[in-house]
Amino acid sequence: MQFADRLQPLQSNVFADMDIAKSRAKKAGLTVIDLSLGSSDLPTEQFILDAIAEALADPHTHGYSLFGSTKVFRETVAMWIQRRFGISVDPETEILPLIGSQEGTAHLPLALLNPNDFALLQDPGYPSHYGGIHMASGQVYGMPLLAENNFLPIFTDIPADVIAQSKMMVLSYPHNPTTATASLEFLESAVKFCQQHNLALVHDFPYLDLVFDGTTPPSILQADRDRLVSIEFFTMSKSYNMGGFRVGFAVGNRELITALRQIKAVVDFNQYQGIMRGAIKALTGDRAPIDRVVSSFLERRDVMLEALKAIGWQIPTPIATMYLWAKLPDRYRHNSSQFCLDLLADTGVALAAGSGFGKHGEGYVRFALVYPPEILKEAAIKIGKFLNKE
Repeated sequence: MQFADRLQPLQSNVFADMDIAKSRAKKAGLTVIDLSLGSSDLPTEQFILDAIAEALADPHTHGYSLFGSTKVFRETVAMWIQRRFGISVDPETEILPLIGSQEGTAHLPLALLNPNDFALLQDPGYPSHYGGIHMASGQVYGMPLLAENNFLPIFTDIPADVIAQSKMMVLSYPHNPTTATASLEFLESAVKFCQQHNLALVHDFPYLDLVFDGTTPPSILQADRDRLVSIEFFTMSKSYNMGGFRVGFAVGNRELITALRQIKAVVDFNQYQGIMRGAIKALTGDRAPIDRVVSSFLERRDVMLEALKAIGWQIPTPIATMYLWAKLPDRYRHNSSQFCLDLLADTGVALAAGSGFGKHGEGYVRFALVYPPEILKEAAIKIGKFLNKE
């Protein structure tokens, strides 16, 4: 049987290798503390679950959910955008519900790229962004994110011949995996660059609430108030612990929204109407549930930083996301995947290798703070014993 060439880049990756290694560790009798995946362990708020539960008895929610049936959700999103960012958007033409924001980032390249067109992505960056480009038979140009540049890309370093073949740029701040944030001025410079070169500007924005210094990260909608080139992806997964419910939405340029809607129309419908009712309850509620999430991850960040410091591993303090981005000890600096495999086999602690996020992620590992503080402390102690063995 023959398969499409586009599957080749998707067949092997460090995350799949780690998944196999986690199974081996469990079979060997180790208790796995999985800090490799950014899936929150915190529960969905009860008032959201109640709204979903109430919908189960309503037969109007039992059928297919087409675009028209999402009108109340889209209107709620428009009001939320106005309240949050001071931007007025049209719920009919500038908002599209998604089955998680990853649906949008994976499918939009199908609407923008012809075979061998370039997409400008962050390196390191979220693996799904890369996967969407490969599925569209496009080429990736990885914009290096370096510590000395505060993990921001330098647009003037992108080769002219690559720009000439490019159709889109993907950014995401606060950033996974580096935890970096970006200013409004930086996003405005990205908008200007994309306007100059006729590029669609995609901003993936899942961590807009997970910020610990009291600031609010800027939206690309604030940098491109007329939505000339930009589209932004939002999710309910992080702020409201609704990852399993797969609720997201896109907001932005109406041509980009229309194109993505055309792709969506031949791929899927929307999620269950009851889930959307839960999302509406969340978006119309106060910030108390979000504040509880932020408080939990702030405590975990501080506990883990202190525990790692105690074993001699100093890590910069992130002001956003649910992660730590850590430079590896020198002996593993050029093989983050091997470090993670060795650590897991020895201790049961699973981390994400920086190389899995792109070649400029090599030399780092990512900690996902998805366990209570006491378990994070236990993980740090195990890591310390492993490092001392070396």
